[in-house]
Amino acid sequence: MNNPTPDEIKKARKDAGLTQTKAAVLIYKDLRTWQYWEKGEREMDIALFELFNLKTGLTKL
Repeated sequence: MNNPTPDEIKKARKDAGLTQTKAAVLIYKDLRTWQYWEKGEREMDIALFELFNLKTGLTKL
């Protein structure tokens, strides 16, 4: 698996109905980090994306 794209990150957050702040807090990150991911200025690790999806119920085990 590859790291998620900025569009995938933004879509997952919106599908979960969360603000950037709430999404970041959910996976123990700060708002600025989430903003970097959605802008494509940094790559989100696939493990964090998986954690986000599991915690929001977007992905089931």
